Amino acid sequence: MNVNPRTAIIILHDILVAAFAWMGAYWLRFNLAMPPEFQAAALSTLAWVVPLQAVVFWRFGLYRGIWRFASLPDLKRIVLAVGLAALLVPVTLILFRVHAVVPRSVLILDPLLLVIVMGGSRLAYRAWKEHRLASVLRPDSKPVLVAGAGSAADFLLRELARNPAGFHVVGLLDDNRDKQGRLVQGLPVLGALDDVTACAKKMEVDDIVLALPSAAHAVRKRITQLCTEAGLNVMTIPSLEDLVAGRVSVSSLRRVELDDLLGRDPVQLDDSGLHQLLAGKVVMVTGAGGSIGSELCRQIARFAPAKLVLFEQSELALYAMEQELPQHFPVMPIAPVIGDVKNAVWVNQVMAEYRPAVVFHAAAYKHVPLMENDNAWEAVRNNVLGTQVVAAAAQAQRVGKFVMISTDKAVNPTNVMGATKRLAEMACQAMQQPGGTRFVSVRFGNVLGSSGSVIPKFQKQIEAGGPVTVTHPDIMRYFMSIPEAAQLVLQAGLMGEGGEIFVLDMGEPVRIAELARLMIRLSGADEDRIRIEYTGLRPGEKLYEELLADDESTLPTPHPKLRVAKARTADADWYAECLAWLAHSGSYDEATVKRQLKTWVPEYQPQLSPA
Repeated sequence: MNVNPRTAIIILHDILVAAFAWMGAYWLRFNLAMPPEFQAAALSTLAWVVPLQAVVFWRFGLYRGIWRFASLPDLKRIVLAVGLAALLVPVTLILFRVHAVVPRSVLILDPLLLVIVMGGSRLAYRAWKEHRLASVLRPDSKPVLVAGAGSAADFLLRELARNPAGFHVVGLLDDNRDKQGRLVQGLPVLGALDDVTACAKKMEVDDIVLALPSAAHAVRKRITQLCTEAGLNVMTIPSLEDLVAGRVSVSSLRRVELDDLLGRDPVQLDDSGLHQLLAGKVVMVTGAGGSIGSELCRQIARFAPAKLVLFEQSELALYAMEQELPQHFPVMPIAPVIGDVKNAVWVNQVMAEYRPAVVFHAAAYKHVPLMENDNAWEAVRNNVLGTQVVAAAAQAQRVGKFVMISTDKAVNPTNVMGATKRLAEMACQAMQQPGGTRFVSVRFGNVLGSSGSVIPKFQKQIEAGGPVTVTHPDIMRYFMSIPEAAQLVLQAGLMGEGGEIFVLDMGEPVRIAELARLMIRLSGADEDRIRIEYTGLRPGEKLYEELLADDESTLPTPHPKLRVAKARTADADWYAECLAWLAHSGSYDEATVKRQLKTWVPEYQPQLSPA
């Protein structure tokens, strides 16, 4: 068997340790004043004892481990190997009739010395490698506190010890009372997470690292707010799975971002059901280059569809998805199609060519102020006629399921965008036929980082030095992450039997002014440097979004984050009239559009334009 140079050095080390331990046992037996006759006995037996111990050490695999990662299992192997050798030494000396006097105390002291020196040298090497012994030699490194004292913190401490990257940990914090006052890798757990401000002041720390990858978002949000209010810099680590898999280094530490605080706990998906719905099927996504549409494509691709048809009006957005998806899903066929959802001839042709089993309709105009006045008619045509065109084509091609992305603004709408999405929901319900395509709508609020949303706008304003513009101090919105929204849309599509409007659990609403303050603090600034400016509500905007209308109720579903809205259904007479109106070749002015929307969506309460 080939032995590399490092292993040879370790073997030589253990042979020398074995010789030292055997001779040391004699010296200790005679209080360092060994009589000549016993000295001769020690040397004569050394030639038998050391080779025997070396063979046992080899057979126990002591040279397969890496000293840099020496741990309790390695110490256990050393103890077992030394124990067996301690039993074999007297047997061997008697069996081979070695004529030497070996005191019984030597047979006891030798294995003790072996375990101490062999185990200690390995642990000392690891400590040296992890810079434990050299921590006092790094006065220029920054002291940090670690929030969390679990497995993630343990991995983080090991990583920081191997690669300090300018940091050294001075203590940990954890809400578990059993851990408080105890040590993790020699570092004290100073108190609870809520003690972070006091502990940081006491330890003269300016930086906090969150080692809480599996904790609820509410916990991470709480401690981050405490830190930012105290002027502390907050960093976080990736998931525990990445740490365990070795995909993480100290460079993976990053500043806490808004997604870490406003995100929610992971969505539990019915993977087996979604495999049945999507795997091996042709799936079509309209608006495939948008915020939700693109994430739907990524999530759908995980279930290996036979082909993914990307239908998108924006050439640039479609090109980006055409480039991205093959990098992550190289074996999945895609069909990038440029098109307008209002073009019935082209939509029907695409549907007939690819014959999708499932259609996710995410194409829409969604920016409230832009759609409110001069673009009202185009909003109606794109959001209502576009939905009807794609839905009718799906019906004609016997598509199994049609899932439309709706919005919380469709509830008691006060703007054109919300009214058009409510009308699109009603159109899907009107088209539902027994045994035909199953039409499902899914309502949810704002998603973090979507195009046109408030968060990218705030980020740009903060980078420019402010001011950050908020329309009203009391305005509130619901938020969820784009991946969570897309996952719940898939889950709703799986559960829908036709005609339902699913409502996503959006959690608690967020006050936009508080969101702006949080983003300013996370940027390292404060309101003295970057001020908040209130500009007044924009056309069509309301203070509070609703997920259910006043005359609606919800029914629970097997999924805790999905409910079914029992929405008002319109009679059948309006649908033909609506289609004829949508087919109008000219354009209508804003007042006409809003008046007609009010006829079909009675809960629509348009805001009066300012004088």
